[in-house]
Order: sequence, then C-alpha cells, then structure tokens
Amino acid sequence: MKKYIFVLNAIELMALLLSGKRIEGALYIDKSTGRLTFKAYLRHRIVPKNRLIKKLEHGWVKESSQRIKVYESIPKDLGTARVMSVIDREIAVAKDALIDRELELIEFC
Repeated sequence: MKKYIFVLNAIELMALLLSGKRIEGALYIDKSTGRLTFKAYLRHRIVPKNRLIKKLEHGWVKESSQRIKVYESIPKDLGTARVMSVIDREIAVAKDALIDRELELIEFC
C-alpha cells in the first residue's frame, strides 16, 4: 500500500538530506486536509557561552557575541550610601577591564 506524505518546507529539508543530515520531526494527519503530514523540527544552532572578561568583588563582566554584560549583586545590609559607592567603584573596575580587553585585541592584530 502506498502512502503519500505532505512535507512542510520540502526544499529546505531536501537540501539538508542531500548534505547528509538527519531530520527529526513529527508525522501526523492534518485535521483540515486529512493528509499525512511531516513537520520537521529545525533545531537552532548552539549558542556559545559568554566569555568572562573580569570577575568583580560582587559580580562579573562578560562578553557575548552581541553584548557586553555587567552583573552586580551587593548585600542590602551595607546601607544605601555604601552600596552606591561600591557600585561606582565596581563600574570603574568594569570599565578598566573593557579598556584592557580592547588593548589586548589591538596587540594581537
């Protein structure tokens, strides 16, 4: 008995198959058309982890492919004035770390 399967994104899937890839997906009967249908799970690429630029006293500075990330977590019991001074100090350290990173990149070129 022959069964015909309706394949969504058939051109993209055929290119993947011809390149030797496996395709995972769902095979189901479409309610509106009554056809046997294959819907591929096109997996996303693996995102590289963030690279640590500098570890700070209360946080870190990291670099992703598109962003520079700064994280701070300061205990409340230090008091508002001291928390503000810690934030100012650590942001200055984070800025210095970014400058050092740029200088290292220039040296390698």
